[in-house]
Amino acid sequence: MNIIIIGAGEVGRHLAESLSTQLHNITLIEASQGRSDAINESLDASVLCGNGAAATTLAEANVGECDLFLALTSLDNTNLVSASIAKSLGAKKTVARVHASVEREEWLFDYRNHFGIDYLFSTERLAAVELVKFVRNPEGLVVEDIARGRIELHQYKVSADSLAVGVPIAELRMPERVRIACIMRDGVNTIPGGKDQLLPGDLVTLFGEPSQLDPVISLLDARAQRKKDLKVVIFGGGEYAFALAQMLEGASIHVRIMEKSESECRHLSSLLQDTLIINGDPTSLQQLREEQVDQADFFIAVSPDDEDNVMACLQAKSLGTEYCLTLIHRADYADAIYRNRQRLGILAAVSPRLATNRDLLRFMETGKYNKVSELQGGVEVIQLSIKEAAKVIGQKVAEIKWPRGAALVGLLREHMAIVPTGEDTLNAEDTVYAIVTSEGRKPLVNLLTKS
Repeated sequence: MNIIIIGAGEVGRHLAESLSTQLHNITLIEASQGRSDAINESLDASVLCGNGAAATTLAEANVGECDLFLALTSLDNTNLVSASIAKSLGAKKTVARVHASVEREEWLFDYRNHFGIDYLFSTERLAAVELVKFVRNPEGLVVEDIARGRIELHQYKVSADSLAVGVPIAELRMPERVRIACIMRDGVNTIPGGKDQLLPGDLVTLFGEPSQLDPVISLLDARAQRKKDLKVVIFGGGEYAFALAQMLEGASIHVRIMEKSESECRHLSSLLQDTLIINGDPTSLQQLREEQVDQADFFIAVSPDDEDNVMACLQAKSLGTEYCLTLIHRADYADAIYRNRQRLGILAAVSPRLATNRDLLRFMETGKYNKVSELQGGVEVIQLSIKEAAKVIGQKVAEIKWPRGAALVGLLREHMAIVPTGEDTLNAEDTVYAIVTSEGRKPLVNLLTKS
């Protein structure tokens, strides 16, 4: 693929290094002459020094022949404008990085459609989604998310004493917007029908809105008791803390944020209605004792300082917090903490750069769909848009003859994400998420994109 990246900061350079090892043709555009020169000596890519939001610079980079255009600077305006110009000049797919504050305005203004950009993302929100996965399911086998964290994928084994054993899936009493998408039995994943039954030891993949998954988990495993009234303490303010707290509030979790800056505390208080904001220093053991951090189920450090984050987690763990998570901005630090996590008592370290890489690598597909994730047993979660000429437009989900080996698990329309029921209809330009086997992928793509 011909890939152009705007911005050689932490995110852009790390992604360029990763992609350049995969035989892609990478062009990196950076405004700083010093940074451009340094990267040119160390990176297997074409490096241009210039303004990534200028049409002349993009033309020099042959943007018209670009398969994937990634605007990854730290400036929202530069990213939006450069991605928009690139699309107008012929780039096939365009992606722009924005801060979480822009994503929060989606309900008010559709930046993506206005600028003609295929995908907007924020590193803050991607990192927050990764952290929330551990809070939602610290002991679970797999947790993934689609539709920007609004729909989750969980995997659980069916216990021998499960009430679901031997009952046809269509007769299981599950929440309306939860789906059993596939069942792995004897190493083979299948997409079940309503008449199929669960057996002890089956690995079940669930898709659902996060707040509705808990009853199904206890149905599959009678011993699984998800603790209610979870208490989470977040160390640090800023966009990472806000994005994380906002997601946790939506899951009915008790959230407290400890932040040193009084002005940042006031700002967060104006944005978060159900989160307690505390002006204090979480690196102080005395302060942590006073705030009874030992009674928290999770302590999550998201400050800009990696060392402070790790030390605060160690302090919280020593006081008795059950699970500690930390944000680590340096990817090499994150790897070191992962290797020593049991000794440190830290459940996980999340790197915004690595979270961004994982999210953007799905755009490496050159076909009509994007691969979101790959599961054991030969199934994938894919994302694609319904084309205007597709025959399924205007039809109810229950009326459509879905191909064997494919199951619809998510629907993103404008800014609303749902797990569709049989009564939901499909519209042109809806973003569809489906789980597919190798035999079901092509028929599903044809169904949703061809007349």
